Amino acid sequence: MADVTIGGKKVGDGEPCYIIAEIGINHNGDIDIAKKLITLAASAGCNAVKFQKRNPEICVPLSQRNLIRETPWGNITYFDYRKKVEFEIDEYTEINRFCRELNISWFASAWDTDSVDFIHKFDVPCFKIPSAKLTDDDLLIYTRKQGRPIILSTGMSTIEQLDHAVDVLGKKDLILLHCCSAYPADYSDLNLRLIQYLKERYGVLVGYSGHETGLPSTVAAVALGACVVERHITLDRAMWGSDHAASLGPSGVYKIVSEIRLVEKSMGDTNKRILPSEEPIIKRLRNV
Repeated sequence: MADVTIGGKKVGDGEPCYIIAEIGINHNGDIDIAKKLITLAASAGCNAVKFQKRNPEICVPLSQRNLIRETPWGNITYFDYRKKVEFEIDEYTEINRFCRELNISWFASAWDTDSVDFIHKFDVPCFKIPSAKLTDDDLLIYTRKQGRPIILSTGMSTIEQLDHAVDVLGKKDLILLHCCSAYPADYSDLNLRLIQYLKERYGVLVGYSGHETGLPSTVAAVALGACVVERHITLDRAMWGSDHAASLGPSGVYKIVSEIRLVEKSMGDTNKRILPSEEPIIKRLRNV
């Protein structure tokens, strides 16, 4: 299957795993927190950071708008909370500048066509479609029209729904991310064997978007063929917010990158041979 190029970097089987640090809304509406998270991702060796962009007027259901939520800004409606955590043009202009300064790519999950237009202005290297929008044909078609690679998360969907989404998007420059959308996800629900199954079924590149609390399953996903890994990151897993508990803290970000690179180094090939490092051991231990 063909490689996909994201921000000048080849992504595909045989290439280093493309590691995405999902900031999402873990910035809690604060650009300084966002910049600290970008700095963390860049210094740990991640390839990209990802944000989420929504137009609350479109994306917040009427039934949810007036529900009261306890927030750092006091008890406010869910609609007002969604507006407070949305970055607009000034914040994304600074994000764009800061990521260029640190030489790390950025892009976003755009949850509606207005947000696709907004993010497209920044010449992002790809678009992400979140699991929650996998069944939104209009959004899939509109995002595809932007002419950029697409990363599609596959959580909370049936195989028939995923078949349809792939048909709508087409397979050109498409990467699927196997995903369990629970926050945090239970290890018994991760189903990592689906990574290889999805590769065989669709003939496209497949990665892994992890919402579990630990590291081993994400590293295992790379060994099972995931060419992209996405994990939420945070400055502190105890921070207020819906995604922090299922995110990696600073030490976890460094560790996941290091362990993925060690696993890649360990994979080797299928050529069974005597290795140079084994030759002295043969002389010392083999007598027949």
